[in-house]
Amino acid sequence: MELVRRLLFAAAMIGIAAMLYSYSRGGREHYGLPDLLRGEKPPADTTGAKLDLDDIQVIRRMSDEFSKLSAVVLPSVVSITTETRVSGRVIWDPFYGLVGQRPQVIPGLGSGAIISPDGLVVTNYHVIEDVSAINVTTNSNAKYPAVVLGADPERDIALLRIESTRKDFPALTFANSDDVRVGQIVFAVGNPFGLSGTVTQGIISARDRHLSDSQMDYLQTDTVINPGNSGGPLVNIHGQIVGVNVAIYRGDENVRAWQGVGLAVPANAAKMVVDLILDRMKQTALDSSRVSTIGHGYLGLEVLTEPVEIAALWGTSPSGALVSGIDPRSPAAAAGLRVGDVITKFQGMSFQTPAGLLETIRKQRPGSSVILQVIRANERREVKAVIGKRPDLQ
Repeated sequence: MELVRRLLFAAAMIGIAAMLYSYSRGGREHYGLPDLLRGEKPPADTTGAKLDLDDIQVIRRMSDEFSKLSAVVLPSVVSITTETRVSGRVIWDPFYGLVGQRPQVIPGLGSGAIISPDGLVVTNYHVIEDVSAINVTTNSNAKYPAVVLGADPERDIALLRIESTRKDFPALTFANSDDVRVGQIVFAVGNPFGLSGTVTQGIISARDRHLSDSQMDYLQTDTVINPGNSGGPLVNIHGQIVGVNVAIYRGDENVRAWQGVGLAVPANAAKMVVDLILDRMKQTALDSSRVSTIGHGYLGLEVLTEPVEIAALWGTSPSGALVSGIDPRSPAAAAGLRVGDVITKFQGMSFQTPAGLLETIRKQRPGSSVILQVIRANERREVKAVIGKRPDLQ
């Protein structure tokens, strides 16, 4: 029995010695209990992580470069605000006749990128689709009216011109989007929720994403994109446009905010649309002054969305536009047009829809005289009017 106790005591001492030895080494090579008994201090731990101020220089330089990039890109990005006028309903009252409700003005919001010193702006078509007025605000808070030079609804790209005499707008250039790689760092710049001058950073998550069955290819990015970013540029680390932000993916239809997936029209597709619009303008021999007046024409009319069918016995167009409202200080009022008039022809030409009539009016030069054929109180008559300039451009 005495032998067993001695063996257990010896085993316990050996265990304690092993623990002391392991503790004294502290995970360090070439240091043990003899060194500790001799009074030597253990060497410094060189295996743990330490902050070396020299190590953050790369991160600091990257941060500085991102700030410089933002400073270069932001002056070329504009906020786009739009107005869409929706005509009020016209009701036939047995006592008062035609009674028109007040029109509504619906505001819109988007972004765009200046791509030439004379103020050409690329944006999304859906940002300016069927709007009544367009204004752009630069990063320096300067506000200008703008007109649409052309658009491609399928690719959701539109080209605007800023109405200004400036020829020194800071402009961005297009990159070759065929060279874009998955994982590449990109920045989305725009006007989300009306917060102008917003820059978010991410990567290209994927290429060749389809928003619908139209076979249009999109770039996918995890850069934060929210409503209002539409039409803004997606730029690379060189400050070049690699895409035009067009949409956000919403897996939950009840959530309108960013969920990690954004889509952008590749730069090559956007540039192709821009080049086609500019080539078309050259082929039709439109000088810059004439182009800038497209969209200026104004009579001050409001018409019902749906066309009015015209009986064949009138000997005019098969359909017309019912005037539902007139600005009392407008050229239409000065010409004697009235609510309830049905316009059947403009300058002797028919139109298919009331929207087509308004588009024709907008294309006229301010100051030019026009003749409208109308039906009023069971009479067909002609009304002469002088095209004015849209109030928002004055």
